[in-house]
Amino acid sequence: MKRLPIGIQNIREIITGDYVYVDKTQFVYNLITDAKYYFLSRPRRFGKSLLLDTIGEVFLGNKELFKGLWIYNSGYDFEKHPVIRLDMSNIANKTSEVLEESIMSYLELCYNTEEFDIKDKIPSDAFRRLIVLLNKKYNKRVVVLIDEYDKPILDHIDNLETAEANRKAIKAVYGILKSMDPYLRFTFFTGVSKFTKTSMFSELNNLNDISMREDYANICGIPAESLDEYFGEHIKSLKEHKRFKDYGNLRDLILAWYDGYSWDGNTRLLNPFSLLNFFDHKKFYGFWYSSGTPKFLMEYIKRQPKEYTDFKGSKITEDMLDSVDIDKIMLGSMLFQTGYLTVKEIPPTMYAPIYIMDFPNYEVRDAFNLHILAALTDKDAEQTGRARMRIIDALEAGDLQTMLEIMRGLFASIPYNLQIEKEAYYHSIFYAVMNVLGFEIEAEVSVSKGRADAVVQAGGNVYVIEFKYEFCEPDADDEHKRKLFDKALKDGMEQINSREYHKKFIGSGKNIHKVAFALLGKDDIEMQVR
Repeated sequence: MKRLPIGIQNIREIITGDYVYVDKTQFVYNLITDAKYYFLSRPRRFGKSLLLDTIGEVFLGNKELFKGLWIYNSGYDFEKHPVIRLDMSNIANKTSEVLEESIMSYLELCYNTEEFDIKDKIPSDAFRRLIVLLNKKYNKRVVVLIDEYDKPILDHIDNLETAEANRKAIKAVYGILKSMDPYLRFTFFTGVSKFTKTSMFSELNNLNDISMREDYANICGIPAESLDEYFGEHIKSLKEHKRFKDYGNLRDLILAWYDGYSWDGNTRLLNPFSLLNFFDHKKFYGFWYSSGTPKFLMEYIKRQPKEYTDFKGSKITEDMLDSVDIDKIMLGSMLFQTGYLTVKEIPPTMYAPIYIMDFPNYEVRDAFNLHILAALTDKDAEQTGRARMRIIDALEAGDLQTMLEIMRGLFASIPYNLQIEKEAYYHSIFYAVMNVLGFEIEAEVSVSKGRADAVVQAGGNVYVIEFKYEFCEPDADDEHKRKLFDKALKDGMEQINSREYHKKFIGSGKNIHKVAFALLGKDDIEMQVR
């Protein structure tokens, strides 16, 4: 049984150490024999660095390393070229000045390794001259591989001044590559985000973006159909483990947890980091999510909670993905690029493709929603986890009064600086709660006469829910509050009945509960059920 290459991004170590390697060398061959300038966007820990390392070894002419892999017998000549590998995840970027100093430090190392004298003080100038010197020394065109190109920006996306300064600094470095065309054999950028070509790659107008190309959809990640081929022995071993003896179809559970990523709406990929850690730890867990969540995503959702309820099932065009600017990031696009949403479907159309988005799998959906709820309510994951179990029991038993009390506790913990006097905010909190609980919830459900705020199905129960918010002065007396509550509850229930939100569930065999929530503020919530 082959070893698990957890955290290993070096193809030589994987091959010589007898680790599992999902063969991507046919993609490498297609890349290096087709075009010259490439860009690929994929989520973190999805195999981008290993891909670049593989490309680097091919261009270094190390043919014997690939014996037994597709490219070995492809007819490729394995001509040796000098390779520059710039990994921006290893470059300090606290400020633009630190960023430039760190890039210069790396370039100095490259100069020293090749026994060149470094004379330049500006990173772009030093980078340009390094390419020329390597071309002259080896009489071969140079290969440039830039990994995590956008990290100096994403690390500071919640500080636009620093992010913009870093963007300008790295754009100057990347921009010299167009003028170096006569000296270059191959150039490849990888990253998480797709910042606009005008803001990052205006000079590289011939950059071939393969992020959404169908023929490169599987270039990173583990295809679901290859799971048995590469990990069959590991699955068999786990079936004999005491922890998994009572499980049903283990393979289906693995797919439910870690499969589902797609860039073409057709093929499905497993997250390699999560899958490897699952086999190593022998338990289902959100390994990828717990390895680090961009802070700016949580801060963005805290500021714009309504957008959180809208992104599931959202539609994104490729133009929208290509128009990301630092100060105009769309939540749906960024969630897709960072791996929290994936392409579920691409409906046929005569126009430009439209991508329908959703969570890729249980790992991402569960962990993401749990942390969203913790962020919105200022509770930690343990507290929200306990609330989860109590609400599950209450909803499955039809005990809405208990659920109301738990919801009151969650709403009461909303930080004061997050309060928004609109029902959409509280609707968003409720949506987060239901998603965390794993219930089937539809927000803004369309029916013939309108849209219900939410529909939750739990066991044999269906809850058709309407939220109503009434503004209430903080010092209002009980009588005034009572009048506002009565009005909101009446309006909510009348809306459910008059627009017949519940009608589509008649005959389903489930118990239908019409639920109106009245909200005057985070500490004033009542409910009516019929």
